[in-house]
Amino acid sequence: MLKRDDCNLRHIEREDLEKILRWRNSERIRKNMYTDHVISADEHMAWFERSKVQNSNLHLIFEVKEKPAGLLYFTDIDMNNSKSYWGFYIGETDLPHGSGKALGVLGLAYAFKQLNIRKLCGEAFAFNDASIRFHKKLGFAEEGRLIKHILRRGTYEDVVLFATFHEDWIKIQQKLYEAAFVSEKTQI
Repeated sequence: MLKRDDCNLRHIEREDLEKILRWRNSERIRKNMYTDHVISADEHMAWFERSKVQNSNLHLIFEVKEKPAGLLYFTDIDMNNSKSYWGFYIGETDLPHGSGKALGVLGLAYAFKQLNIRKLCGEAFAFNDASIRFHKKLGFAEEGRLIKHILRRGTYEDVVLFATFHEDWIKIQQKLYEAAFVSEKTQI
């Protein structure tokens, strides 16, 4: 199990781009993304340049023991309605057990403490059992299902919709920190 101090979220830097592209183009990640084609270096650079000027999207590197390990992102940040969508993936495969849970807990804390939103939304393909279980373990409730919503590899796939609220996070944050990190009671 990780210590809280072993994990960090930080803004993307230009030096991260090669690693992020490698992660994103891996079959392990692509198979669960809405756009599942191999992304070119030019396409990736254009995404990075757009991300620097868009106020409604935020992309963060998740680090484990000061090494980049994954990506966490908030999209469609809507301060008028105090809500956002999120997404994430662990890019590295040789991480300590519980790294994904740590990413999720830090992501929730960031959404509700730094972004100060009231509602965080998530989506997962219906075939992505791991992501569905992960959202539920983090306190998300299923809000609905979009039937035959995204065309992937010749088949229209269903998408499961999730949400959790700031007041829900307040109730379970201690339990989630304790499940994700060693000796977390004193570190919130």
